[in-house]
Amino acid sequence: MSQLNETHDPALRSWVDSANQPGTDFPIQNLPFAVFRRTGCGEAFRGGVAIGDQIIDLGAAAQCGALVPGVQAIAAACGDASLNRFMAMGPDAWAALRLGLSRALRADAADTQRLASCMLPQAEAEYTVPARIGDYTDFYTSIYHATNIGKLFRPDNPLMPNYRWMPIGYHGRSSSIAVSGQAFPRPSGQTMAPDASEPDFGPCKRLDYELELGIYVGTGNASGSPVLMDDAESHVFGLCLLNDWSARDIQAWEYQPLGPFLSKNFATTISPWIVTMEALAPYRLPFTRPEGDPQPLPYLDSAANRKQGAIDVRLEVRLETERMRTSGAAAARLSATSYRHAYWTVAQLLAHHTVNGCNLQPGDLFGSGTLSGPTLDQAGALIELTAGGQQPVTLPDGDSRAFLKDGDTVILRGWCEQPGSARIGFGECRGTVLPSILGG
Repeated sequence: MSQLNETHDPALRSWVDSANQPGTDFPIQNLPFAVFRRTGCGEAFRGGVAIGDQIIDLGAAAQCGALVPGVQAIAAACGDASLNRFMAMGPDAWAALRLGLSRALRADAADTQRLASCMLPQAEAEYTVPARIGDYTDFYTSIYHATNIGKLFRPDNPLMPNYRWMPIGYHGRSSSIAVSGQAFPRPSGQTMAPDASEPDFGPCKRLDYELELGIYVGTGNASGSPVLMDDAESHVFGLCLLNDWSARDIQAWEYQPLGPFLSKNFATTISPWIVTMEALAPYRLPFTRPEGDPQPLPYLDSAANRKQGAIDVRLEVRLETERMRTSGAAAARLSATSYRHAYWTVAQLLAHHTVNGCNLQPGDLFGSGTLSGPTLDQAGALIELTAGGQQPVTLPDGDSRAFLKDGDTVILRGWCEQPGSARIGFGECRGTVLPSILGG
């Protein structure tokens, strides 16, 4: 697991003034990665790093000599249209580039002009999915979400017996993952009304969001070679925000016996920025289990994971309706929670995924699963907030939602902050529901 070093010093300031502003997501202590290009142009997408309100074009920085020689070759790998080649280089390369950038961006840096010439304002950029995602696995790491959902369908037995023993996941669809700003038509599929004798087909009526974090695999593992807990995080590049859109009525009919299919594969929205595991080092917390719960089996346990396996990433969901946009009203906050409440850690997810010999590859993505906290105001999905749609949420303008309507935009945000450490953020993850292509 990443340890504190000079890049985390909260006293560091940058010669990029916007990086020193209170509340910025991207101070010098963060330095997250994305793939971008100038908006509306025919340029190739390439890798960059955020600093304040700017993006450093890493390929250009390598070419112009803005970085020290040992770092230039690493930065050049980020000039590709995806970050996969850089991810495959491993944690030593990731840390070397982060340190090189940190030193070049500090207020006392000797040569700033060459690096400044490689920057583009974020307001002038557009983004794409930052890696070629070969495989996508969505997990189910919040025991609060699992219990709340279970109560809706199995009031007498809300939590399945395997939940406390192993991370639960399913194989998702990577082709429909898109970057923040994604707009997609309302999905259609089969549904079965409680009093019906046969299913109906048509647009989903119970469309929902799911507040999650995305976990990018950096270095992979060979087929047949499980990754041990002590090595698991060295295979993880970083985290992003993730919205796993869900058609609840389609899901209820199709999920038995093999789990989600059309209810999940139509759209997944991710934030453009990947916050590295190293940047998150100041926000690590001990991994604990509630009194009376079983401890993890040995292959899911380690001293390091017990000491600092959890991460305090604060998360919130906001909803912007079409009426809000028209009137200029601010998006309404629906809930707020933290990743610290997850029942399974990043290292445990990767160790479990590979324990049977499954080979992961650079750029593979995990979804954390819906991240709900212990109270309903920390719920990460409408199905929880509204008790399965029975108790709609009232919005500040008097409107209400049981599930999402056409024109609704869901905005996820994430950040870390605590006394004695620099605040770092994830940017935002924004997605909009369009009308069904079938109409109705």
